[in-house]
Amino acid sequence: MARVGQQIKSFVALDFETADHGRDSACSIGLIRVEDNQIVQRVHALIRPPRRSFRFSYVHGIHWRDVEDQPTFGELWETLTPLLQGVEFIAAHNASFDRGVLYACCDAYSIPHPSQPFVCTVQLARQTWRIYPTKLPDVCQHLDIDLLHHHALSDAEACARIVIAASS
Repeated sequence: MARVGQQIKSFVALDFETADHGRDSACSIGLIRVEDNQIVQRVHALIRPPRRSFRFSYVHGIHWRDVEDQPTFGELWETLTPLLQGVEFIAAHNASFDRGVLYACCDAYSIPHPSQPFVCTVQLARQTWRIYPTKLPDVCQHLDIDLLHHHALSDAEACARIVIAASS
């Protein structure tokens, strides 16, 4: 895991929502690019997963009908990679999950994994503020960050704001 220091130039926070238990089943992605502790770009996209089976619609509200005409991860990723150019790290809340989804989706389409290390904002919140429990809503409440939980863009922005708060 990369360490967050005082001199962060740029990073991307990301969040995935998945359709089923397969890590390759991304159905939504949110990305926030931060430069000099300022959010400079927000991107949200729906993704057509490789299967029609949606097990987690009750969590995020996304159904097959919402994504059936959307691009696959393989079609979408090329348009998203410019956001990662030059960033020091990728941040995610419970980074092992989002890293696993990203890598599984990349593997499914024979796309190289991004080279940037991941920073986990769960660990960051525990180390910086001693917050327990460390679920995203708990950390956001502690830091007074607005959150529409399980909306990929809102979750990614909350994650970005956690990193910004920790580096300030």
